[in-house]
Amino acid sequence: MENNNPRIGVAAIIRKDNKILLWKRKSPLGEGTRAFTGGKLEYHEDIIEAAKRETLEEAGISIQNCKVIGITNDKHPDSHRITIFVLCDYDTGEVKIMEPEKCEKRERFDRENFPTPLFLGIENLRKTHFHPFNNSISIFPE
Repeated sequence: MENNNPRIGVAAIIRKDNKILLWKRKSPLGEGTRAFTGGKLEYHEDIIEAAKRETLEEAGISIQNCKVIGITNDKHPDSHRITIFVLCDYDTGEVKIMEPEKCEKRERFDRENFPTPLFLGIENLRKTHFHPFNNSISIFPE
């Protein structure tokens, strides 16, 4: 176990043309699962700014119209993470793999064809029924 304290992460749910950007993880935590762009919340960092920073660092794009929409308590076998989800719209830039050691590929998916397996935080968010396109509660197809 990395330590006894949960880590706080920020995940950006990036919408563009009725699709959501996901990446396939290569890092040991959740390897092979699909995840949103995101990462660790830095000390004294604003949540929205963290989502914007992580998106630029990981995908090379800018996001806009960001708002916090959910929080999950993610208990992985060897770590404990609190994930803050930020719903965003694509702004500018071309999606790239900026950290190839962490990411195998980036793709956009519509809600009818959402891939599996999903990273634990997304699975936990789905239990809240959040929907990324109409902002009502329900994420992805049942």
